[in-house]
Amino acid sequence: MRPGAGTFAATRERGAILFIALIVLVAMSLAGIALMRSVDTNVLIAGNLAFRQGATAGGDRGIEDARAWITGNPALLTDDQPNNAAFYWANWQQSLDLVGNNPDPTIANYDWAAPDPKDLGLDSAGNRVQYVIHRLCDKAGAPQPPVQCVKSALAASPGTGPGGSNVVQPVGGGNVNMGTSVLYRVTVRVTGPRNTVSFVQAVMN
Repeated sequence: MRPGAGTFAATRERGAILFIALIVLVAMSLAGIALMRSVDTNVLIAGNLAFRQGATAGGDRGIEDARAWITGNPALLTDDQPNNAAFYWANWQQSLDLVGNNPDPTIANYDWAAPDPKDLGLDSAGNRVQYVIHRLCDKAGAPQPPVQCVKSALAASPGTGPGGSNVVQPVGGGNVNMGTSVLYRVTVRVTGPRNTVSFVQAVMN
């Protein structure tokens, strides 16, 4: 070994490889953190979508309960029922916003926290189901003038059914033995886990 060779080699080692390795390590660490955050966000979004779909599916319970109430209480359908069945109104309450997204200050928001809606309690998935029914008429009373109602798009043909009864001709053809009927709007609000809120509406006769 020549004199001074070790000193010359030591002076050339500046630690460049170590510096580059540290930069690569920091970059890989940042990429790993970003990947973990992305995975967590995707899992959270998927969970929220699952809760929302579950809440929307829970609306079927309210729709079916409302249908049973409408068919089982024909004597109560011509008038508002603020006491007997506070969730039923014989008019469409045009100045009422059931969802709470209308910016018009003259339209009031429906208070789902009040005792007015029908509350079915919690289902097996932890969703609270509530609903309110509106008859699609401009005011209470029998569904004939001066009360204006929205009715199903069926046209009666007199004298063509058994015993000379009316046979309803629905759109698209075919005979249905029923009279033209008033329509009812059912609005269901489902409140689920993680503050999930879903609205479902159905129109039935």
